[in-house]
Amino acid sequence: MATLVWDYSREYESERKDILDAVETVFSSGRLVLGPSVSSFEAEFAAYHGVAHCVGVDNGTNALRLALQALGVGRGDEVVTVSNTAAPTVLAIDAVGATPVFVDVDPATYLMDVGQVASVITPRTKVLLPVHLYGQCVDMDPLVELARRHGLLVLEDCAQAHGARHGGRVAGSMGHAAAFSFYPTKVLGAYGDGGATITNDPEVDANLRRHRYYGMEKTYYVVETPGHNCRLDEVQAEILRRKLTRLDDYVAARQAVAARYAEALADTDLVLPAIAPGNTHSYYVHVVRHPRRDDILERLKAHDIHLNISYPWPVHTMSGFAHLGCAEGSLPVTERVAGEIFSLPMYPSLPQDEQERVVDALKQVLSTL
Repeated sequence: MATLVWDYSREYESERKDILDAVETVFSSGRLVLGPSVSSFEAEFAAYHGVAHCVGVDNGTNALRLALQALGVGRGDEVVTVSNTAAPTVLAIDAVGATPVFVDVDPATYLMDVGQVASVITPRTKVLLPVHLYGQCVDMDPLVELARRHGLLVLEDCAQAHGARHGGRVAGSMGHAAAFSFYPTKVLGAYGDGGATITNDPEVDANLRRHRYYGMEKTYYVVETPGHNCRLDEVQAEILRRKLTRLDDYVAARQAVAARYAEALADTDLVLPAIAPGNTHSYYVHVVRHPRRDDILERLKAHDIHLNISYPWPVHTMSGFAHLGCAEGSLPVTERVAGEIFSLPMYPSLPQDEQERVVDALKQVLSTL
């Protein structure tokens, strides 16, 4: 049987009754769009993060895009972020007409190197957009202070950081707003697409709600500002409500998988995940590093083990962003890391014997390099 980086089937088997009950709850409610499940999930997700407002949307990309719009970002503005991220981070910036400005990443954690941010701030900079990558948080205290000094806004990309913490504060609670994805692979994943943006600012909340619903606010037929159709599905919201009560359990299970990897692979020359000071890692993915990454992945296929790379191509090197003019070599750490990192299987229901099979095969392959 093939081993993959992620498999939801075992989770569904154990949670099937609850998931199907969530579907039945919505279908029996008489409300299929923006009904009680969405509003209840929004209140519960906001409470989990200790913030005042949550707006559910249809996916994580639109959670970022609407957040940028709600914060007043548009054409001519610059948003500081990283290239070692999933493309939607940058697609959202591009979608609102703003320009992404990249800084390099820390060579140990692969997160935004906050020490580089001040050097790229210009009069056009509007937002600092840290990406809490792989399940752990960027060093937020100096970033938030830098934003305060320059009068900038902070938007947290939390698509990969549900339940992660920094200094005891949950990811998404430290900036002016935060965007989440509920794509099925996520630490808190739906059974389809979904996303949300959270904030403590009532004006941002009102802007988000208007933008996700055509730009309408008081009357259905009256568009007050041009908006979008980006509503969180009622069925997905009800499923997410049920799963939110288990989020901390999911994180704990992922941490247990990571601990087993750390113990089993400690005597190899793999670079294992580094946890930044003050961080609690939620392990959306378990990223390791080796200079002969491509050889390792190819040889693991002979063991029917198929792994992923997050991410093999930094965003600034993609042809779709050639117009940004970022030369190859401009982000040396990002580019070097992209050629060496890969992800081991990581999900809460990963059986221990299957994890041991991956470890044994990986050790065997490493011994032949």
